[in-house]
Amino acid sequence: MIAGNGKFPFLVLDAARAKGYEVVVVAIREEADPAIEKRGALEVHWLSLGELSKLIDSFKAAGVSEAIMAGQVKHKQIFSAIRPDWKLAKLLLSLTTRNTDSLIGAVARVLADEGIHLQSSTSLLEPMLAPVGVLTVRKPSDQEQTNITYGRAVAHHVARFDIGQTVVIAEAACVAIEAMEGTDEAILRAGGLMKSLHGEASTLSRDLTVVKVAKPNQDMRFDVPVVGIHTIETMVRAGASCLALDANKCLMLERDKVVAMADASDITIVADEAVHR
Repeated sequence: MIAGNGKFPFLVLDAARAKGYEVVVVAIREEADPAIEKRGALEVHWLSLGELSKLIDSFKAAGVSEAIMAGQVKHKQIFSAIRPDWKLAKLLLSLTTRNTDSLIGAVARVLADEGIHLQSSTSLLEPMLAPVGVLTVRKPSDQEQTNITYGRAVAHHVARFDIGQTVVIAEAACVAIEAMEGTDEAILRAGGLMKSLHGEASTLSRDLTVVKVAKPNQDMRFDVPVVGIHTIETMVRAGASCLALDANKCLMLERDKVVAMADASDITIVADEAVHR
């Protein structure tokens, strides 16, 4: 397993061990939680984002032929102070674009060439994918439903270019589009913009609807949309009242807790089948 940040790697590791797998973890030093070392993995190797050769060597030494990517690696890290080794540098120079699909897709091809094949990151966690329907006690209001319809159309167009998978909508207007900063920062940016208008006369609601979608032909091996408790906490801070997801394409980590927190905060969560146009 290649472990990034968040709880996702822990859930995958626990699920794999429950099914009898012995798991070798390669943990990304800039992202992964050190507590992963105490979760019962057979081996844990720490490496920097730039050390692609070391990743391959670690897996080969352990006899690994199948791997899973679990946990986010922030896209903005490609502009950080990491130093790519020769294999990653060669890969980066070969890319015409450096969005998530091209970057991780290229890494996946390099791994495959070395006999290490990436599996779907949800293969062990399919019960955690958002089911179709309203998941909370409260259903979306008419205005929230209008925001969802508009937001899904915008988000699917944006996702087609692999810019981001989340948009934030108010009164059928796009307030924020996720890019390299990530979902939480996009939500907070939208909340800050709405709060900056506090006190100005308006007949329009400033409640925000967050729409998170999968890409067309989403590669379930990596960059799968994920929401969790922190997403709801961020929405509360931003003044968002509705979360819309692509059913069966978005992971809900600790779903029961997420739904309970949403209900307590009067936030509605709804998941619909993706329809790409």
